[in-house]
Amino acid sequence: MAVQVVSAAEETFMLRVMVFIVGLVATSAFAAAGKAPPLVDAGWLHAHLQDETLVVLDIRSAIDNGGDRSGFNQAHIPGAVYSNYATDGWRETREGVQGLLPPVRNVERLIGGLGIGNSHTVVIVPAGTGPTDFGSAARVYWTFRVLGHDQVSILNGGFAGWQAAGYDVASGDGGQRPVASFQGELQEHLIATLAEVEQARTEQAQLVDARPEDYFGGETRSPAAKAPGTLPGALNLPHHTLLSEQNQAWYLDVAHLTERINEAELNRDAETIAFCNTGHWAATDWFVLSEVAGFDRVALYDGSMAEWSQDSSRPMQVAKRGLGKLLDIFN
Repeated sequence: MAVQVVSAAEETFMLRVMVFIVGLVATSAFAAAGKAPPLVDAGWLHAHLQDETLVVLDIRSAIDNGGDRSGFNQAHIPGAVYSNYATDGWRETREGVQGLLPPVRNVERLIGGLGIGNSHTVVIVPAGTGPTDFGSAARVYWTFRVLGHDQVSILNGGFAGWQAAGYDVASGDGGQRPVASFQGELQEHLIATLAEVEQARTEQAQLVDARPEDYFGGETRSPAAKAPGTLPGALNLPHHTLLSEQNQAWYLDVAHLTERINEAELNRDAETIAFCNTGHWAATDWFVLSEVAGFDRVALYDGSMAEWSQDSSRPMQVAKRGLGKLLDIFN
């Protein structure tokens, strides 16, 4: 049988046609349902950039060399508003535990101060410079969902992906929006408490550790955690394996998510709790499982190992050296 050879030009043309069709389908779905998909690409955002109800929220920060306001002022998506994920109050430290969700009223003021109201569709833009900053976008996305705001999406590839697509950028302070009234309605089922994590260890629930394998196995310890290791019985779905780089921008690797989930031996029918060190990387796992893969019951443990490891009576699990087996130990 003859093998058909496709030239580079033909391959590029077919890729563009595929991108156009995907974008057209997503745009049609948005128009029909009135709701943006959880993950959008640069083409989708460009097509909707002038929508009156859409707000582009750039959250670049020093995490993963993402940048800060000065970088935003140099170049950003036209009309975007800026909020620093690391310093503007999206997370807080309480009783020595980093990365916790602030009180609802505080987040309401933060969001309203950005000119975002309950009727707006928000597209969150990370830097797109590495796998860690997707967690920033996923964590802010989760925060909106926790407050009952479902009109929210993440720009896949972030600002780096927008630039790689060749779209126009702006400079200066960005969009100037009047303060809005934002009212949250707490969705407690999306938040896993310490008590619920303890209960999950004895019930038919699965704990998913989003950290790289060296953290999961106890070879590396975060400064936020008091001890190395993971929660006993946890499964490992490393957040960074869910993304890939293309043209110097990092994208959620949608084509291989099912493969990664299967490798982690996750059960989509089980109640699931994602965690990491401080609830940052875990936000990527939560987003993938809940919003993309369609798992029905997924919560984020924002206290994560920073909270769990504070009490030395709570069990930890580490990889037993030389045997590759898991051993339960107590701190």
